[in-house]
Amino acid sequence: MYCPVFEVLYEGTRGPGKSDSLLMDFAQFVGRGFGPDWRGILFRKTYPDLEEIITKSKKWFYQIFPDGRYNETKHAWTFGDGEVLLLRYAKDIDDYWNYHGHEYPWIGWDELTLWATDELYTTMKSVCRSSNPDVPRHYRAVCNPYGVGHNWVKMRFIDPAPRGKLIIDTEQGRDRTERIVIHGSIWENLILLKNDPEYVKMLKAQSGAKRAAWLEGDWDIVAGGMFDDVWSSNVHIIEPFDVPKTWRIDRSFDWGSSRPYSVGWWAESDGCDIKLADGTTRSTQRGDLFRIAELYGWTGKPNEGTRELAVEVARKIQAYDNSNGHKVRPGPADSSIFTVDNGNCIAEDMERVGISWKRADKRPGSRINGWELLRERLKNSLSHEGPGLYVFDTCRQFIRTVPVLPRDERNPDDVDIEAEDHVADEVRYRVLAKGKYYFSEGDLAA
Repeated sequence: MYCPVFEVLYEGTRGPGKSDSLLMDFAQFVGRGFGPDWRGILFRKTYPDLEEIITKSKKWFYQIFPDGRYNETKHAWTFGDGEVLLLRYAKDIDDYWNYHGHEYPWIGWDELTLWATDELYTTMKSVCRSSNPDVPRHYRAVCNPYGVGHNWVKMRFIDPAPRGKLIIDTEQGRDRTERIVIHGSIWENLILLKNDPEYVKMLKAQSGAKRAAWLEGDWDIVAGGMFDDVWSSNVHIIEPFDVPKTWRIDRSFDWGSSRPYSVGWWAESDGCDIKLADGTTRSTQRGDLFRIAELYGWTGKPNEGTRELAVEVARKIQAYDNSNGHKVRPGPADSSIFTVDNGNCIAEDMERVGISWKRADKRPGSRINGWELLRERLKNSLSHEGPGLYVFDTCRQFIRTVPVLPRDERNPDDVDIEAEDHVADEVRYRVLAKGKYYFSEGDLAA
């Protein structure tokens, strides 16, 4: 079906035929009189990823267009009137320069969430054009709620408006193009349901997270993520409360400039009860961690930093330290801030403003150990078998980025380092700091 909107994301469950629809979106204008002016390019992230879409294109195009020819060397389809569809792979922004200055009125992205950021996706719009004013322009993408780019895709397409409602950017600095999201469900694919009924049974047999993503198209989780099996919004996210004066308050820090920096403020329980906003009382365990505030240095665009100076960040941190009504202790920070480079040191610059830090544990193995400790704390929040970790609902960047972090495909014990992991890194520094900063009676007198 023809859609006049320039930018469209077709997302949803597994099985509705999203990749096939991507091919058909290009094919609908073949033989319509545009000839060689109808040029398209379809991207996958790596060359091996292209194999599936190449196979599907051969399945359909040879049937629909008997005069179509596929060049195995150039990975290009050429049709009877001269229309061309290129099948290409592009990993990151450097690959854009292979196409700079070209004209492709149709551009498609298969499995959009495989790209960690929107940089290549956004930049490639500059070649979605034609010298022929009568040729339509289509910018198309398909994906499931899974992958290293889950956050930026969700933020750009899923969060702004319900499926099927036009999204128009009005914020300064945005591209102001219209876009829309179409949801696809396996239950719409009657042919698949008839010919392969076992496929649905396979999806239903998956774990909770995979089932939600693959069978329901749920964007609130990432199937196969680092924390999806130990995270529950109903348990881990709580309304702010007045932190008892006997609790220890400290902060953790992950530095970033071109990428976001992240500061988290933590309240560590001494085991006393707390009074919630609704007037009820809640018990806590000694050592429970509560993320009570955060500062995130981003432009509003996923994984893009503000490039602030260290002293500017320090003054913002100091403003919160002075306003929260508690003594705030220096907590763990990325050890890179203590490095002196050409006479400059981030930690020293912040120290001059009055903000000091402890070195985070960056010993060999600490990264993997940190993720495991974080998983243990999140699980404890569910089982109450040990100190847990909770997040005030005002900490939107934690909630946006941490629960959906994907695992590294090559090392499942680590998160994918291409993901927006800056909040998670400073959280990891804090849970690893248990041995140095764990609540003790001596802290009260310190």
